[in-house]
Amino acid sequence: MNVDLAALPDDVETLQKLVRSLVAERISLSKAKAEIERLNLIIKRLQRNQYGRRAERLDDEQLQLGFEDLNADLAHVETSLPPPPAESRPPRPQSERPSLPVHLPREDVRLDVEHQTCPCCGGILHLIGETTSEMLDHVPARLRVIRICRPRYGCRACGTIHQAPAPERPIAKGLASPALLSHVLVSKYCDHLPLYRQSQIFARQGVTLDRSTLANWIGGACWWLEPLQSKLAEHIFASQKLFADDTPIPVLDPGRGRTKTGRLWVYARDDRPWNGPDPPAAVYLYSPDRKAERPAAHLANFSGIVQVDGYPGFDRLRDGGTIQLAACWAHARRKFYEVQQATASPVATEALRRVAELYVIEAAIRGQTAEARQSMRRSKSLPLVTAMKAWLEMQLAQIPPRGGLADATRYALSRWDALCCFLNDGRIELDTNTVERAIRPVTLGRKNHLFAGSDGGAQRWATVCSLITTAKLNDVEPFTYLKDILERMSAGHPMSRLDQLLPWNWRPATILN
Repeated sequence: MNVDLAALPDDVETLQKLVRSLVAERISLSKAKAEIERLNLIIKRLQRNQYGRRAERLDDEQLQLGFEDLNADLAHVETSLPPPPAESRPPRPQSERPSLPVHLPREDVRLDVEHQTCPCCGGILHLIGETTSEMLDHVPARLRVIRICRPRYGCRACGTIHQAPAPERPIAKGLASPALLSHVLVSKYCDHLPLYRQSQIFARQGVTLDRSTLANWIGGACWWLEPLQSKLAEHIFASQKLFADDTPIPVLDPGRGRTKTGRLWVYARDDRPWNGPDPPAAVYLYSPDRKAERPAAHLANFSGIVQVDGYPGFDRLRDGGTIQLAACWAHARRKFYEVQQATASPVATEALRRVAELYVIEAAIRGQTAEARQSMRRSKSLPLVTAMKAWLEMQLAQIPPRGGLADATRYALSRWDALCCFLNDGRIELDTNTVERAIRPVTLGRKNHLFAGSDGGAQRWATVCSLITTAKLNDVEPFTYLKDILERMSAGHPMSRLDQLLPWNWRPATILN
């Protein structure tokens, strides 16, 4: 409250009310500042927990939910505070100001003064400039009905009837347009919104769409998309270097009245770290089990380097001599990290420090050519790796043979040749984080979907995820992409030109026309 000291009231009762009001405002400000301090303390504690002991760490998604609520609490408290005077307000850093994309449509709202004469002296006002600010608005999604009218014409001379042919639909005799099919696919497989929730959202807009109807639409849409997934797999397996991993996926097993554990195998290629020419991509393939024969079948015609984690089933890929396995330093490091967090072992701490030195070198050469990366690794990383192996062998002879530290050491030494592959080839990464990032959306979707309804449902999950993940890797917006390719394929896009519809080759129809 701003008080004019030169114009204080003479009435005692009015003065008492003014004093009480000032005291109440001061107490309110103190409480608000104390609440802000408390919330900031909680945020810092959560941030520490993120890097604390594994047993104390929160799940990443749960941690983000906590930050969202705390930031909302902070905004709520800060809103109740009076704004500081303009002259004492610190300038907002340019980096904190969100940049609104230029492609968004703009709607101008002009706020002008009521009169063109000066209220002070009555003079005529003239324009000297204007102040422009922007707000980001949201127009809720809306459903509409597209009515297709095809006039029929008759010939009085010969009696024949002429009419334009009916357009092809992605779902035969179905109600869904390509845009609606794309919306359902992206909502389920990219935004992790199960079909029953989508059904409820449609119902709020006055449209009744059963889950079974939405499921039928997904099945029909995937019929069009499966050839693209196959073409995507051809591109990935044509590479000489790829990443491989798998993740469990619960699948309903009606015969036993419960779920079984299937697997999504993920194969990814990304040449950007070594400035390679080919676009990044990822493909998901479903299998009902985790047998070693699954990746062996997927990579039967592959020849080159496969970077994998410690799953023993991948060892079978070496049979035939056409595949070289490269191991993951992140998995080897994780073993020592778990020991260090549990026991504060100085040996584990030293192992982590030595691995960190390798990552410092990798950060410096990221984006350089494969030849430059290999040269730098031979000169800087090779001495570190050679010394680390000798040090690990010495430690293994001195520590108890049974224990987490010995297990971590043996894990690294038993895979040493595969861990050292990166020294001889600049295309090889230090870890498998590329494919780990491709698996993360499946993990989040698994928490929302709970399980796939059948083996066919899991295969459709793999089909759509392959296209959505690859689209995002190539900076392509998934909804626009899926909508356009469904329109083109249902309109008769030639299968001989299917490569044009892969995410890195795709161009919107408006640009093509």
